[in-house]
Formats: sequence, structure tokens, C-alpha cells
Amino acid sequence: AMAHERLQFHEMGLDDRLLKAVADLGWSKPTLIQEKVIPLALDGKDLLARARTGSGKTASYGIPVIQRILASKQTVREQDVRALIVVPTKELGHQVQIMMRQLTAYCSRDVRVADISSKVDLSTQRPILMEKPDVVVGTPSRVLAHLNAQNLVLRSSLEMLVVDEADLIFSFGFESDLKNLLCHLPNIYQSFLMSATFNEDVQSLKELLLHNPVILKLQGSQLPDSSQLQQYSIKCEEEDKFLLVYTLLKLCLVKGKTLLFVGTVDRCYRLKLFLEQFGIPACVLNSELPVQSRCHIIAQFNQGFYDYIIASDEQSLTDTAAAPQTTAGKEKKKAQKKGGKAKDKEYGVSRGVDFQNVANVINFDFPKTAESYIHRVGRTARADNPGTALSFVSHTELGLLSEVEEALTGDETNSPLKPYEFKMEQIEGFRYRCRVSILLLLLETYFEDNPRDLQLLRHDKDLHPAVVKPHLKNVPEYLIPEALKGVVHPLTSRRRRRKEIQRPGGVIKSSFKVRFGWKGHQIFDTPQICVIV
Repeated sequence: AMAHERLQFHEMGLDDRLLKAVADLGWSKPTLIQEKVIPLALDGKDLLARARTGSGKTASYGIPVIQRILASKQTVREQDVRALIVVPTKELGHQVQIMMRQLTAYCSRDVRVADISSKVDLSTQRPILMEKPDVVVGTPSRVLAHLNAQNLVLRSSLEMLVVDEADLIFSFGFESDLKNLLCHLPNIYQSFLMSATFNEDVQSLKELLLHNPVILKLQGSQLPDSSQLQQYSIKCEEEDKFLLVYTLLKLCLVKGKTLLFVGTVDRCYRLKLFLEQFGIPACVLNSELPVQSRCHIIAQFNQGFYDYIIASDEQSLTDTAAAPQTTAGKEKKKAQKKGGKAKDKEYGVSRGVDFQNVANVINFDFPKTAESYIHRVGRTARADNPGTALSFVSHTELGLLSEVEEALTGDETNSPLKPYEFKMEQIEGFRYRCRVSILLLLLETYFEDNPRDLQLLRHDKDLHPAVVKPHLKNVPEYLIPEALKGVVHPLTSRRRRRKEIQRPGGVIKSSFKVRFGWKGHQIFDTPQICVIV
């Protein structure tokens, strides 16, 4: 059979200004979801599409929204809001706005886009909405607030509604907001639901919003296959998690930009403090940080200022978000009394945030659901780039591992998660070095006894741990396992690393051996996976 020829952008009947913007973005051909969704959307169909993160789904609805607005402006019409894009988080709202602005680079006067996701005062955003931008992007609660304040009127003008990351909308507590928002919309409009998974919430949304929809289930698997994404798990208890992450990062056994996921905000700070005691710089991303700080951290990470982000994807937020407002108010007061910060319920890291060129995801704490696993691991191996996911699994998390394997295996016989065969006994020499720090940080009362450490770790304070231990920064030669001597170069300060890289026969030569998996390793039972590339 002949290979299927993918429909090209220039064959879709798109405006030249859109085609020029697409060319500037370097997209030579549409992704699978773009090829399927764009023609159907331009045909006026309602759509429910499942596609994984990194598949190009923002542009798959963005292009037809812009095209339809440009086409309608060929006849003289009053300026009005024609499209509403609903997102579950402020970060995703910001990301969608950036993508829409890139796509409207050559028609920005004809198609104006406003993002109202951020939590500024309603009166600050009112002037933007009074100009009636063609496209409005926002979270359900924010859009509803502006509709109630009559800063936004959609009853007579709206033609297109997009709900992005639909499976998160209800779980983030937006069910009633979204249902109330629908009362402000006209009777007839075109709807798109985009989702990484099809769950009961998406089913409910489909019945609420869609009329005779076309349903696209593009990837059977919600993650790339093993030729692009390698997935490993290793069974280790609490102390060993810290020991292993220290070894992987300090000996540079993990190459490239890495996201480390933990279960709670508190664990973010503990892990950051632990790593910084050994001179391993990392930054924290969680719901306590202001949205500007979070965007700043992601921008710096994308620009290569640092290689490691420790993130909590806030399983607990589901409950906080779904709680009535009064409870949220009490939580805020309680958090402030404790000297902590109120969590932002519209925060979401495990997806909706565009981390660029992430080589690895490490699940320091195993995710609580298969969905959460898919969304975390979906941060790497995006588009056609390779990636690796490594999950630490304690005995209490074995049931969760089985659930994830079952969800990912589907009709296949073999689980995509392979065991990461690492000989822990070979790194026993590091245990004593790490133990004092681990035990201290695992004490429940650590931050109560050392409040200054917690203050310093917050992004809006001076970014240094309370105690930097210079003698722990470098790894003595005698502690490096025999099998790795001469192959690994422990993480040193950036200044020193730069000098070594410039020295002929220095770090670069050795790092190549490591990068491609040197067959002589005895520390690993499976030599070819010794390094996460």
C-alpha cells in the first residue's frame, strides 16, 4: 500500500498571512493532529480530539480560529469577540496567547488576542475587553467574573468556543464556573474540546458543549513509543531516593535538562535544600509562587540558565480547587498564620506549561494516578525529540506502579516501563556523605526549627540555602566507584566546568563515552542504559 501523503498547510485554503507565520515558526508540514483537525474545523464541525502533549494541538485549533476570523472580516463587520479559548491554568493561558500572537504575526491588526487568565483586578483588564478583541483566552472563573461584571458580552457575537486540556477543567474545580459561563453564550456556536485523556469529565463536557461532534482519537498510546521515549522504574525507599538522585546528578549520569517531580510543595523545598548542600543548583516550581515568578523560572530554564527544575504537580489542588470559596478563604488565613503562603488553585505544572528541550523526567515521588504519570512524562520526548523518564518507586507505591503499567500497556504484551538495573551497593560510599543531610531534611519539624531556610528557598527571597557546605561540593576521587573512574566527571562549579571543556582532551572527550553508554560498566546490570541521554 502506498504511504499516506500528509496534507500540507498550503493545501488547506489558508490565508497567505497565516501561511507566512507558519513558515516563520519553521513548520514545514503539519503534525498528525493539525492535518486532521484543521480541515474539519474549517468545515464548521464540532470536534473532540485526543492528542498527547507536544503534538501541536494548540495550533490545530488556533489556525482555524484565526482563519475563520480573517475570512469573516472580508465583509464589513462590527469589531467583536468571536472566539473564546478556555484553559485550566494561568500558565497555559499565557502559553496559548504566545502561540496565537506568533500565528497572527502578519495580521495582528485584524485578529487581536487578549489573555485574561492572570489574577489582576478586574478593572485593570476592563479596558482591554472594552476594545472587543477578536479572541479572548482565560480560565473559567476569570471569564465568568468578567461576564458577570459585563466587561465581556458574548451572547450575540461568539462564533467559536475552545476548551483546551478539557480533562483538567472539572478536576481543577471549574465545573460550576463553566456551566454558569455557558448561560452567557449564544445558542449556536462551533465548539472544540482538546484533551490528553478521555475520562468521565470529558464525557460530561462533550454532552454539554458538542453537537454531532467528530471524535478523533489520534494516538492509541498517549505517550511516544520506546524508540523516542525510554521509560524506566527503580524500586528504592526514602533514603535511597535521595542517595540515587545525588549520584545521578552529581556524577552527571543524567545528561541534559531535567524535571524532577515530587508529591508536595514541602518536598520541593526539602529536595532543593538537599541538592544545594552538595553544590547542585536547582530551582523550584509550585503553586505557592506568584505566576510571574513561575513564568520567569520557566523562561530561564528554557534559555539554559540552569538544568534542573523541582516541581510539584499538586495532586492535592484538586481538592482545594473543588472546595467552596469559604473553605479556600480559611485555608488562605491558615497558611498565612503559619507563615506559609496560600496555594494558587489555578496552577498546573505537569502539563500546560511549555518546557523546551527537556531531556529527562525523574519521578522522585511516584504519581498518584496513571493520568498524572502521562502528563508528567509528557514533558519530555515532545515533537520528534528523544526523551527519558525514570521513576523511583517505594514499597508503598508499588500498587500505583501496577496501575500505570496496566494503563500504558493496553493491548501490548510488554510494559513500556523497563527496570532501571542500577547496582546500589556500588554507591554505598556516598551514603554516609548524604545520610546526615537526608535525616535532617526528613525530620517533620525541620522547617519549623529552621524557618530561615524555608524563607530563603522561596523565589521572592534571596535564592541561597541557609547552609552551603563547601566540603560537600566536590566528590573525592576515592568515592567514585571503580567502574566509573575516568568515565564520569562529577558536577563542579560552572566556572570550573567551562575551563575543563576548553582544555584539550578534557571533559568533552570523556562525556562522549558516557553519553553513548560505555559497555565496560560493572555498576549497571544493563550497560546500555547506564546514562539517561
